[in-house]
Amino acid sequence: MTDSTPHWYDDEAGPMVRLYAMTAGRARPGSEAFELMAVVGTGSRPADDTPVLSPEQHTILALCGERPRTVADIASDSGLPLGVVRVLLSDLLAAELIQVNPPVPPAQLPDAHVLKEVIDGLRAL
Repeated sequence: MTDSTPHWYDDEAGPMVRLYAMTAGRARPGSEAFELMAVVGTGSRPADDTPVLSPEQHTILALCGERPRTVADIASDSGLPLGVVRVLLSDLLAAELIQVNPPVPPAQLPDAHVLKEVIDGLRAL
């Protein structure tokens, strides 16, 4: 006689879900836009045209709806592995539910000397 109830690994965690089940077996995102410091915000797709989303994708959309976040922050705040987050973000990007802005290249960031001069000038006021 087999038990048809799922095995509970922890009273609070619920049944264990394999990571590949969350990503439909995919290990790589469909887009290379998801660097650790890329900023993700919600897209402009109408709410009535939203595809069916997984609970993890709903969590990601809720996090990005509060304020734009980096890919690293989304992974940390959602409690999901980075690879899974990148695949789920790729699906959300394809559905036009999010927007991704690449990080600012280091060459375009202000020089530390310039920032120090600005701080010194503000202190002098």
